[in-house]
Amino acid sequence: MKERGHSKTQVGIVVSDKMDKTVVVRVDKLTKHPVYKKYVRGRTTYKVHDEKNENRVGDKVEIMESRPLSKEKRWRIYRTLEKAL
Repeated sequence: MKERGHSKTQVGIVVSDKMDKTVVVRVDKLTKHPVYKKYVRGRTTYKVHDEKNENRVGDKVEIMESRPLSKEKRWRIYRTLEKAL
């Protein structure tokens, strides 16, 4: 994979693999509340391009931002960190 400048990367868990060449990845994050200073748990789901259909539900993956690949896909799998059991 060619490097073209600095791309954002995030780590998440695959929650759906029912589409062809696409997986849905859930990214969890902790942010501090601006007023109450407590940590708030948030989550976001991304549709991610998976060219070889090699990731399954439960896999931990690192995703990288890319050019728009379809109407909703703007991320692609960078690497698989660990496979589900």
